This record gives sequence, structure tokens and C-alpha cells, in this order.
Amino acid sequence: MPWLLPIIAYLVGSIPFGVLIANSKGIDITRHGSGNPGATNVFRVVGKSFGISCLLLDFLKGFLPVVLSANLLRVAGESPLVSLPFLWGLTGELPGDKQFFAHTIQVVTALAAIMGHNYSIFLRGKGGKGIATSAGVLVALSPMVLLGALLVFVVTFYFSRYVSLGSIIGVLSIPALLHLTDRLQHVDGDKTQPTLWEAGTWNKPLMVFSLIAAGLAVWRHRSNIKRILAGTEDRLSARTPGTEPPTPEDSHPKEEDHAS
Repeated sequence: MPWLLPIIAYLVGSIPFGVLIANSKGIDITRHGSGNPGATNVFRVVGKSFGISCLLLDFLKGFLPVVLSANLLRVAGESPLVSLPFLWGLTGELPGDKQFFAHTIQVVTALAAIMGHNYSIFLRGKGGKGIATSAGVLVALSPMVLLGALLVFVVTFYFSRYVSLGSIIGVLSIPALLHLTDRLQHVDGDKTQPTLWEAGTWNKPLMVFSLIAAGLAVWRHRSNIKRILAGTEDRLSARTPGTEPPTPEDSHPKEEDHAS
């Protein structure tokens, strides 16, 4: 039963909220702006309120499956986790192999939700960039790390005005932030205590997740990286419906744009 959780997470992650929201206004989001069905393109093409709604829904696609998996694993007796990480200390009551299994299931579930958003079965393998969904996952897995990554995003965006650059740098900071929080979690500051990584507990699966998620984000933003280096990347600006920019065929043929 636990291995059904990633399948469910992938299907939930595949729900194309950007497409559905734009369709409600009579707009095919895949044929306007960048053609990307994520929150940034919805924000630009359909409007601010619709873009924010898409952002929240994409966020929940990552958050809810991971929280649900924690509760279902607890019910199944595979983990005492209830929902959020402030209860992770309870995993000490489990044998090491069950801890690792429960944490691995949650991490695979998290990755499945992101993959669903990036490669939606309902969009024939197309999708967004996975940033909002990754943020939802991180709130469920490690909210303190998300706060750090969000700060990195805000600072980068403030100085560059590039959503894509802020997203890339923010996601790339996650493994380092995770390692930093791991080093800080010594009992009473006792340096002789092993870190979570050294103890073989939660952060090994989570570190693997962070590296894969960062790699996915960079890969999905590869066209943005090329345009940033070329100085042709667009900066964020909201447009009212009906004033959207040219279609992808007119602007960046066969390439995706911006973060979501």
C-alpha cells in the first residue's frame, strides 16, 4: 500500500491548474505568453489574481500529498509521523529500517508530485517548472529550509527582477541550507553528537530529494538560463487579459519560459 502513495502524488501533481484557470477565462494558456502552464505565465497573461490562485493551487499539489502520506504511513504502522516536521522526533521510537522506509516513501512521494507538475499525464508529458509545487513539498518536509530558500529567492529577484533566476538560485540553495540545519541540530550544542546525516536518519533521504529537485529545476529552466546569459530574458510584469504577449511560436519557438 505505501508504494501507491507516489502514484497518487503524481496524479495530483499532474492536475494542470494553470490550464484550467486560463480556460475559465476563455484563454488557452499553452498558446499565449510563454506557453508555459505555470503560475508565472498565468500571472502575466490572465492577471494577478488568477496567477496567485494558480500559485496557491500548485503549492498545494506538493504540500497535500506529502502530508497525506505521513498520516497514511502512521495509520499503516510504518511511521508515527502525524503531519509536519516538529513531530519528527517521534521517529526515534521506530527501528532504524522502518524510519528509513517511512522517510524514503515520503521523499519519493514528494518527487512524484513535482514530476506530475513538470510532466503532466493530462498534458501529454508537458508541464510547468515545478517551483511552486516544490515549495509545497518543502513546507511539509522542512519548513525552515523553505524559509531560507525563499529569502534567497526574494533577494535574487529584488536585485535582478528575474523570477526564473530567483527560482533557480533559491532551489540550488536548498541542499546547502539542509546541510546547515543538519549541522545546527546537535543536542544541546554538543559537538560530539552525530548529525542527522551521520546518524543515518531523516536527512539522508531528504538530502537526496533536495539534490534531485535542484537538478530538475535547473533542467526545466535551461532555456531561461540561456536567455539570462544572452540578456534576452523577460522580467516579471503583470498584464491585463487581452494584452498578452505573442505566442511561443512568435517569441521563443519550441522553448518554455519562466518559473512556476
